[in-house]
Amino acid sequence: MLVVMRQNASPEEIRGVVAAIEARGFKAHPIPGAQRTAIGITGNRGAVDAPVFESLPGVLEVIPVTHAYKLVSREVKTEDSVVLIGGVPVGGPGLVVAAGPCAVESYDQMLTVARRVKQAGGHLLRGGAFKPRTSPYSFQGLGEEGLRILAAAREETGLPVVTEALDAEGIDLIERYADCIQIGARNMQNFSLLKRAGKAKKPVLLKRGLAATLEEFLMSAEYVLSEGNYDVVLCERGVRTFSDFSRNTLDLAVVPAVKAASHLPILVDPSHGTGRRDKVSPLSRAAVAVGADGLIVEVHHDPNTALSDGPQSITPDMFDQLLRDLRQIAPVIGRQLNAAR
Repeated sequence: MLVVMRQNASPEEIRGVVAAIEARGFKAHPIPGAQRTAIGITGNRGAVDAPVFESLPGVLEVIPVTHAYKLVSREVKTEDSVVLIGGVPVGGPGLVVAAGPCAVESYDQMLTVARRVKQAGGHLLRGGAFKPRTSPYSFQGLGEEGLRILAAAREETGLPVVTEALDAEGIDLIERYADCIQIGARNMQNFSLLKRAGKAKKPVLLKRGLAATLEEFLMSAEYVLSEGNYDVVLCERGVRTFSDFSRNTLDLAVVPAVKAASHLPILVDPSHGTGRRDKVSPLSRAAVAVGADGLIVEVHHDPNTALSDGPQSITPDMFDQLLRDLRQIAPVIGRQLNAAR
């Protein structure tokens, strides 16, 4: 159920509706819009008695929400959401590029890559301190030391940091050191982790699971929003199919599908989506052309020695060229690639 407030509704009237919703044992989710505020209602087991809320001061109408995912739906918020990650807007007219190595390996490695990302015009710095690996014998990341290195790279370059959490303890640490909590594909339906991310004070980058449908993807985002964290960015990173010429199949068709169903911004990860260095740039260009709000790309100054995902990491020179290409493409589709801060 969605309570739509009048355009001139006062803050006191909005608070009154929130109080009325909570008094009935439901959860209220005020969602400010460009023209008016809408208040989502969750926690109800059945139909909500609409006339109870329609008569409250400042209310324009009460409408049902038909999708299972409610707060992420365009029925609740018609205009696109913009999420700030360390002051960088994700969504809206500007394209955002997050880049960096798959894993933080050392201080020198991270600073070398971060400087090149900044120099090329990247907006966000990515890097894994905790690494979920298929093999328990593979490099698992540097943990808290890796987060300290990321924080040092941010201090030098000014690039806000996006990094993955594997568990609730990891979110605690990321809230201290970084700017955005990434929930990886393997954890997209880790519902206890999603609930913890929903209580966090940092934005969340939610990656699509390896075989997740569009509805499952959006329902995972709903878990985060339902706990009160509305700063969620979605990310398409490829799904498992029969194709054997790439690591995954990058499902670019999901980008316009998400845009039609949800107000949340969406990035594309062509590195995991292809697993091949030579395919990252072409799929990046395609992702932007199809409507993605930006990219998250793996960059390593020496990919052949990388401890994680070297074959899909592009070099800094390749990253430079990619951003030059995006500056040519962006105006054609009515977007812009702003310079980093």
